[in-house]
Amino acid sequence: MTSRVVLSALAAAGLTTSPALAKQGPLAQALGAQDDLQISVSARSRFEGIDNQFRASGPDADSMLSLRTDLVAEYDAGPVRIGGEVQDSRAYFQRSNSTASTGEVNALEPVQAFLRVELGDTGTGAFGKGAKGGHGLLTLGRFTMDLGSRRLVARNRFRNTTNAFTGVQGEWTSASGLRAVGFWTMPQVRRPDAAADVADNKIELDRESTASQFFGGDLTLPSVLGGTLEGYAFRLVERDRSDLATRNRRLWTLGARLFARPVAGKFDHDLEAAWQGGTARRSTAGADVADLDVSAWLVHAEAGYTFKGGWSPRLSGLIDAASGDSARAGHYRRFDTLFGARRSEFGPTSLFGPLQRSNIISPGLRVEAAPTKRLDLMAAVRPGWAETARDAFAATGVKDPGGASGRFAGTQLEGRVRYWLVPGLMQSDMGAAALFKGRLLRSAPNGRDNGDTLYGYWDLTLTL
Repeated sequence: MTSRVVLSALAAAGLTTSPALAKQGPLAQALGAQDDLQISVSARSRFEGIDNQFRASGPDADSMLSLRTDLVAEYDAGPVRIGGEVQDSRAYFQRSNSTASTGEVNALEPVQAFLRVELGDTGTGAFGKGAKGGHGLLTLGRFTMDLGSRRLVARNRFRNTTNAFTGVQGEWTSASGLRAVGFWTMPQVRRPDAAADVADNKIELDRESTASQFFGGDLTLPSVLGGTLEGYAFRLVERDRSDLATRNRRLWTLGARLFARPVAGKFDHDLEAAWQGGTARRSTAGADVADLDVSAWLVHAEAGYTFKGGWSPRLSGLIDAASGDSARAGHYRRFDTLFGARRSEFGPTSLFGPLQRSNIISPGLRVEAAPTKRLDLMAAVRPGWAETARDAFAATGVKDPGGASGRFAGTQLEGRVRYWLVPGLMQSDMGAAALFKGRLLRSAPNGRDNGDTLYGYWDLTLTL
């Protein structure tokens, strides 16, 4: 993808703090747009299929065609920028009892509509080379967010729909590279959520209200212990409303991360730990009114090395662990992943996606390479255990309340090949995964001893 297309799309999508672009993208040029108006569109089609379902519910085999179209635009009016995005996400041909949900369908949704004010002491605009004291942005309206590692707050990329928020976000980056982000938001609740409406790709606007609030801050410090140090504190507060039952979560999530990004000829690392406290209910059932004391945790550790050479191969070892619920009276221990993304570490999601950062212990090995500028490859393997034998393993819903099925859930293998058919315009992404089921997934009371799970997908994305 050419830099101007990438930056145009990301700026309007809220994934970058770049100013309005100096160069027009292909679509804006074709439309004859003025230099201060950036427009881009992308269209992705995906066909995927799964056999020998691992979940406690859903069809034994399923396939689906999903389509996602994004139109993003941003107008630069000097210190104020006006931006928006309409995302149309639909799914077709899946089974009547498919696991497809609001993660796949959100038709014709204005996920972003914002005002963005540039702040700072600069010589050539808020992000010019003449910056003296730092620069910042104040964003108001509807927007998406990527924070830190994206494990807890992220704009989804592989998933057909995305997390989005309504509120205010401010960020500041000093001349020395220190970055601070603060936000108060109301998470958008994707609609529709009824299975029949999802199957029909019904158009219904997402909703937000003060009944669900998400706020906090993130601070990043460069050049600490050979890398970058990040600390964050997030607060989620929700309550039931007439059209939405919740678990009445009132959670604090406090965490820290130390990381160094991959560089050819050097080792890199990524260490993150988070603790969660507060109160929550075990379910959304109307009869469940017990507020439980929450104490949950998350750990991620990764070390890698990128070799010099034409393919720039990177080999990494990693481990993820997150607490599960022991069903102890008055207490809740299952880690809540909030609004995070998981594809980069846990494999494809959508009809697949057994792994997530809840009740899991999973080491892994991963290799990546880029033989050419147009082609990149990835393969990974990771076994998984339940951290707590009596809780549902990760995202599978499979659970043995008595713990007699043990903790070993299975081993996941995955591979991916991405290739630019037309550099900067059209990319193919093909992947496959297999889950070799362990005793827990086969023998639990709601498990399925139907064979190992096989999954594959093919994406074709056009970006203008």
